[in-house]
Parts: sequence; C-alpha cells; structure tokens
Amino acid sequence: MNLYMIFRRSGWDPSELEAADARSNTEAGKRDDVRKIRSYVLDEPDGRVGTLCLYQATDPEALLEHARAADLPCDEVVRVTAIDVMRKDPELSAS
Repeated sequence: MNLYMIFRRSGWDPSELEAADARSNTEAGKRDDVRKIRSYVLDEPDGRVGTLCLYQATDPEALLEHARAADLPCDEVVRVTAIDVMRKDPELSAS
C-alpha cells in the first residue's frame, strides 16, 4: 500500500464533523484496500471545516470509492513519497 493525503475543503458545518468522521471510520474498517491513519481538522475561511487526512491505500481509486461509500467530499488525492518528522504532532491548546 502507498501513503496518500486527501484534501476535503469546507466539507462540513462544525456540528456535522463527528458524524462524517464516524462514517469514514466505519467504511475504512470494512475495507482491506484502505487504512485511515489520521486526520487534521481545518478552519476554513467560510466558517465551515475541512480536513487533511493521511491514509494508506492500494491506489487513489480505492480512496475515491471509500469517500463515495462514506458520503464524504474528496477534493484532491496526493501520493506521499516521503515523510520527514522532526517532532511528534503537538497537543492542541484549549483556546
């Protein structure tokens, strides 16, 4: 499997995000060709939220199928060819 980043821009109102995440996790759990690694939630300029998600998958089409099955937007899929980790992901402040 390869690593991919998925951009989901302005996909939801903040109140919809938890349900979307649950659909994503449920659908990923059903599949052998897609494995969700992590997601970052993005504050979008229009007041909605988007996500930047890291997945392992056999190919981009598997990710598109996952998105369709989970009723998720999928604006762009980009293959990750290297990872350079200088520090672990930081904890977010409560603000």
